[in-house]
Amino acid sequence: MCTSIAMKAADFYFGRNLDLEYDFGQRVVITPRNYPFHFRCDAPMTEHPAIIGMATVTDGYPLYAEAANEYGLCIAGLHFPKSAYYFAEPSEARRNISPFELIPWLLCHCRSVTEVKALLAKTRMINLPFSDHLPLTPLHWHIADSSLSIVVEPTSDGVKIYDNPIGVLTNEPPFSFHRANLCRYLHLTAAPPDNRLSGIDGIAPFGAGMGAIGLPGDCSSSSRFVRAAFWLHHSQLTELVEESACVNQFFHLLSSVEMVRGGVILDDGRPEYTRYSSCINAGLGIYYYTTYENRTIRSVELRGREEGERLLEFFL
Repeated sequence: MCTSIAMKAADFYFGRNLDLEYDFGQRVVITPRNYPFHFRCDAPMTEHPAIIGMATVTDGYPLYAEAANEYGLCIAGLHFPKSAYYFAEPSEARRNISPFELIPWLLCHCRSVTEVKALLAKTRMINLPFSDHLPLTPLHWHIADSSLSIVVEPTSDGVKIYDNPIGVLTNEPPFSFHRANLCRYLHLTAAPPDNRLSGIDGIAPFGAGMGAIGLPGDCSSSSRFVRAAFWLHHSQLTELVEESACVNQFFHLLSSVEMVRGGVILDDGRPEYTRYSSCINAGLGIYYYTTYENRTIRSVELRGREEGERLLEFFL
């Protein structure tokens, strides 16, 4: 399970909590400009912008969980186990891409969400795993730039694209449910609540924060979606100017929906918890991150990688 957030403050920030029951060898990975990408059913890319994000690298291929390119386009893949559908066969009428390729494919081709929407409108997701030992993960994707945020969900009816002005994504059910589910929480407020008990006077809040009574606190995806949306949209972002203040605020938002080890136990007895949290300053190309074991905010900068480099760069 995971939570991703798109936040516009002094700059545009995008990131996520990666909640998982196992470590997948993740590292911060920079793909320099023009590092050759080969796709299973689409033309290779040898000219493209630089990319930074969290990935595991297998046979020289970065399998990104989330990433951004140097134009400020950001993408995160989130677990979508019940609803994701990948077609068995490619279509001659469409661009065909495997889900494990989607993040680098889009970041190589597109500079904005508008370009992503146009490309995905003629794209088919196909069931081609990276290898026999690395099966596909059922995913949907949060894609955003400084102007737009969307959700992309692969279904048996094709790729569905939803505008996402909320700026938040979690896991199952589909995004249409999460958007409609917010109607149950229209009464929540960061301000002191009004007395709406008809005919009963003299009742007042006995402490601060009572306007948000009813905000769900569990770790389910629907509750995390509501909680992240509430905190994001009450964050007084226009008051944030300094980079450190913006980044700190972003990590505070992620901490409001993080999963503590031992708080969620899966059917096989393993705990699922927040392995890492990330924040990308999309304009500056800086990737910030913390891990469960180390709460210090560390950063890696994308800038300065020269065209023509052929080596991926890894950072712990």
